[in-house]
Amino acid sequence: MGIFSRSSISRKSKDGMKIIATAFFGVTFGFLIGISFPSLSITKVSLPTNFLPSNDLSSIEEKGSKIATPESHKAWSSSKGNDSSSSVPIDKSKIWVPSNPRGAEMLPPGMVAAESDFYLRRLWGLPQEDLTSEPKYLATFTVGINQKANIDACVKKFSENFTIVLFHYDGQVTEWDEFEWSKTAIHISVRKQTKWWYAKRFLHPHIVARYDYIFIWDEDLGVEHFNAEEYIKMVKKHGLEISQPGLEPNQGLTWQMTKRRGDMEVHKITEERPGWCSDPHLPPCAAFVEIMAPVFSRNAWRCVWHVIQNDLVHGWGLDFALRRCVEPAHEKIGVVDSQWVVHQSFPSLGNQGEATDGKAPWQGVTKFFISLSC
Repeated sequence: MGIFSRSSISRKSKDGMKIIATAFFGVTFGFLIGISFPSLSITKVSLPTNFLPSNDLSSIEEKGSKIATPESHKAWSSSKGNDSSSSVPIDKSKIWVPSNPRGAEMLPPGMVAAESDFYLRRLWGLPQEDLTSEPKYLATFTVGINQKANIDACVKKFSENFTIVLFHYDGQVTEWDEFEWSKTAIHISVRKQTKWWYAKRFLHPHIVARYDYIFIWDEDLGVEHFNAEEYIKMVKKHGLEISQPGLEPNQGLTWQMTKRRGDMEVHKITEERPGWCSDPHLPPCAAFVEIMAPVFSRNAWRCVWHVIQNDLVHGWGLDFALRRCVEPAHEKIGVVDSQWVVHQSFPSLGNQGEATDGKAPWQGVTKFFISLSC
């Protein structure tokens, strides 16, 4: 028994020494391997394209996916887009992919200014002293000189919290100088274009990124019963991402949804004519406003801008597509009844058309409009 005990103790001692030696060897080997290779930075690694997912993750982000994409995946997506779209070799070691917009990967992060605004700047002084105010909202009107008085009345309904932009379709700009507000408004003049042409080219989401809400209005709206600041309060109160003021029910009304209701602040659903709505939560019974006087939140506009096609003229059908940019649409799209306008139906833009076969210019424009809508 004594011999057996001494033997077992000796065997255990030898096993323990083996374990300690093995652990020491493993740690030493790992340390040597670690110092033999430089540390890798995830922001500057480029994988072969066959290791990347087949779908470009940046397109998922652009489609409004709610899935949070890891920064590393954004890096691979951006690198992949770079490789396929540029013929100029890029030094991957100088790329700051996770923090820079596509196309600016080679710039130091602190150098990138991806967004802008319509704030006016002085020709002198320090940059931080340029701005006496920074408006939070943007109001745009597509205008002609014939509606000068009506636009003057509209603009006066918008406070100093609004930047005013006028899109001139008739080329007449200096004629607006008689109005004091015109001196600080942004004037953009291109002849015979509609507001969606202007919006696509001058209201890119990065350009209007500083504004919480964007008004994109026609020129023929009566605003006697409208106040822009009160309108914004209603929109925020009811959580509307896309909205419009209610319309006077006795004039210029096309859809029941846009008709003002006298007993409500806001409505988001209505009853249309029989057979007009396949689903009570879909246009034109819900999730619907017209393109006459729409108002978009910053986030909604980032999506809507992409919906606007380059050749869009009258905007026919755009109002039915707006619901794709907010979720749930029937809760976040609505009409503000407490702040309402009158659609005066002035054919000013239509008169910019061509008179043919003895017909007035506006008749040619209307004919083209009807042919598109059929």
